[in-house]
Amino acid sequence: MHVIATAGHVDHGKSTLVRALTGMEPDRWAEERRRGMTIDLGFAWTALPSGEVVAFVDVPGHERFVPNMLAGVGPVPAALVVVAADEGWMPQSAEHLAALDALGVRHGLLVVTRSDLFDPALAAAEARERIAATSLGTVDTVAVSAVTGAGLDDLRAALDALVARLPAPDVDAPVRLWVDRAFTIRGAGTVVTGTLGAGRLTGDDELELAASGRQVRVRGLQALGAPVTEATAVARVAVNLRGVERDEVARGDALVTPGRFQRTDVVDVRLAGDPVADLPAALTLHVGSAAVAVRVRPLGADTARLRLATALPLRIGDRALLRDPGRHHVAGGVTVLDVAPPPLRRRGAAAARARELSTMDGVPSQGDELRRRGLARRAALERMGVPVTGTPIVGDWLADPEHWSALRTRLAEEAARYAREHPLEPGAPVDALRHALGLPDRALVDALVVPPLVARSGRIALAGQDGSLPAPVADAVDRIRADLAGDPFRAPEAARLARLGLGPRELAAAVRAGALVRVADGVVLLPGALDEAAAVLTRLPQPFTLSDARQALGTTRRVAVPLLELLDRRGATRRLPDDRRVVADGAEVDRRS
Repeated sequence: MHVIATAGHVDHGKSTLVRALTGMEPDRWAEERRRGMTIDLGFAWTALPSGEVVAFVDVPGHERFVPNMLAGVGPVPAALVVVAADEGWMPQSAEHLAALDALGVRHGLLVVTRSDLFDPALAAAEARERIAATSLGTVDTVAVSAVTGAGLDDLRAALDALVARLPAPDVDAPVRLWVDRAFTIRGAGTVVTGTLGAGRLTGDDELELAASGRQVRVRGLQALGAPVTEATAVARVAVNLRGVERDEVARGDALVTPGRFQRTDVVDVRLAGDPVADLPAALTLHVGSAAVAVRVRPLGADTARLRLATALPLRIGDRALLRDPGRHHVAGGVTVLDVAPPPLRRRGAAAARARELSTMDGVPSQGDELRRRGLARRAALERMGVPVTGTPIVGDWLADPEHWSALRTRLAEEAARYAREHPLEPGAPVDALRHALGLPDRALVDALVVPPLVARSGRIALAGQDGSLPAPVADAVDRIRADLAGDPFRAPEAARLARLGLGPRELAAAVRAGALVRVADGVVLLPGALDEAAAVLTRLPQPFTLSDARQALGTTRRVAVPLLELLDRRGATRRLPDDRRVVADGAEVDRRS
């Protein structure tokens, strides 16, 4: 199937033309048929002489209904520009053509209707000249009369030639079905319609409503009014959604493949049309079937940041248009350059961003995005529309090679700096390094570790930073070892520790190095003291009291109380309800620090 929009000013002529081609009534509302004016989108289809099927989206022509027109034109790949021989080129024809140009529509036909009422040559010549200056370029022209039937066979042949030139759709792409109608059918529930521009839909797909993020399931599909089990792009489809209320979805929403589109309310774009500096601060962005108010912040000569009133599922390279509804004026077409742009908080950030945007072409590229971002998750790039190849560095993280190399250098520098500033610690904590490097994930820090760096116990150190104590601390520990040689459980007093220069940091370093054992704050003994204490207590009559233990160990209450509590926690002793203790049967001291 192929989908073509019929655009132009002559509402009655367009609808009559579609009716004559298809035998179907595109005007859905009685008021449209009564007034001879298309108000909302109409749909019809027919088979061409080649057997190809073409569906028409008949869009309104009156200036009051341009937003409806844009909702129908946005997702389609080709257009019929319809001009009446007896009316010629009209202001609304110009706005329709400007919209097609802004959206980058490159395939179309010029159809001059009512050729039975007036010579079509003059209207055709002016219309071709105007169309040639747009993205449509030079188009074939067919003069027809829907009343007499003259030229309809030529138009069918021209349509066959047109659809043969259309690029093949990407049927393996993720789905983004812009909703142009939503209604309820009794017994079936909520149904939405739209033009499937890429991808494929099946009767049991799980999709996502972009506006709410809600997961929904397809209950049934129709194409060209008939049930189908699968629909592939490009196609007009009706999708019956399971368990969705009518008020949960409306025109401008989209059904998307879960996890494959970036829902964003800030985008950086390139504008082709009015000078960016002359744009009003408030405009309307039209993309797909959506129309969203935006605030415009000019950046470069042809680039700007748009802040959307409602987040939309957008990708790099999307085409859209900006319109000033007050002036009935298409300001220009935009190409989306970035759907996750950086904040502009610092002085000079906007100018720097403008320079960066000037190098961007709106073609999604993994290499370009990684060069700009340094690091990105695979899933985030895919949501932006970037084709992803290669193996992640860790998890689903991808990195620009130069940026990754620079991070390795910086990690070594930060680890060395930390070692100089914290000589008593066995390396820098991973989280400290993560913050220093501005990395979003601890796993990235670990992945950066290569010799001469080593990772151990949540820290990263230089290979030579083996945890040995600085000489002053090692000397102080030797003095304590001498003090405890004859009385292993008489821990040095705080004053003695202070004279030796052993403050909390130095003691912690000595404990980490295995040179001392921490019993409590400011209470340290030599390695092996716990096993030795358990052996001494084993020789006591069981159970024993705190006083019994203190005397047997030859120490003070300051040491005995926390020492026994530590032995309790490690399973060497067991405290009884009367506060006496017993040595646990077969217990071994847990030597964890």
